Amino acid sequence: MTVSMIDTTLDLRKDTSGDPDGHSLTLRRYHQLLWSKALPGGAPFDLEVAGRKGRYFLRHTSALGDFKLSSDAITTRLHRQIPRIVAQTRPEELPADPGYTIGSSLLFPKTRRSGRQTINQVRGTNRKISDRFDLTLECIRRHYLGQGSPLSETLSAYSDFFGLFEGFPGYVAFWLLDDLVEDGEVRFWLPFDDFKGGAMPTDVPSYVSYMWARDRFISARNARIAADPRARVVANNDDVDPGQTQSS
Repeated sequence: MTVSMIDTTLDLRKDTSGDPDGHSLTLRRYHQLLWSKALPGGAPFDLEVAGRKGRYFLRHTSALGDFKLSSDAITTRLHRQIPRIVAQTRPEELPADPGYTIGSSLLFPKTRRSGRQTINQVRGTNRKISDRFDLTLECIRRHYLGQGSPLSETLSAYSDFFGLFEGFPGYVAFWLLDDLVEDGEVRFWLPFDDFKGGAMPTDVPSYVSYMWARDRFISARNARIAADPRARVVANNDDVDPGQTQSS
């Protein structure tokens, strides 16, 4: 019998009264299960639980280095960035909100380097990114190619972290981001202008388009996570937690 260790339908906001990234024990456990695995080069990337309630994080320490990683949502609904457009959008035009599931979450280095903002911080404050993960991933792709982007300086400060994955394909495969990439290129959630303008949808149609693209990615990544061997174990009936999902 196969037991699902990760519920990809769980809205992690319901797991805690605080911010799930820092407070949810379930989210922390999911991250630890999924990402404690071999790196592209074969070295183990075991993650240990660290921090305290409200500031939970995961840590890897080995000859590769000391990496402290914190959780962050990567599929913003843009409610704070463009409230007027969001208010003008009819609910029936949008996909159903899946909530904050594991497919919407990723780990990033949490320690500041050289006095700069962290990746999480700067991708939220840089207007050419505005918290959009498709644009963040394009910056990461360019980092691996040695090309410039709005996040170049910040990403360069974490070159040792990105070096663990031995290139963009390795980074994408490790973090199960395959559904946001096609033929080595990022599948943008809105038409891409090479970072020349702002990152936000400018009207209701573009916001609706963004939300459907975002939703397709969440669904696809959740399916990929659910199929991952680390999310499922074979167990005897006596080993099964009644709260876990079973399948034959």
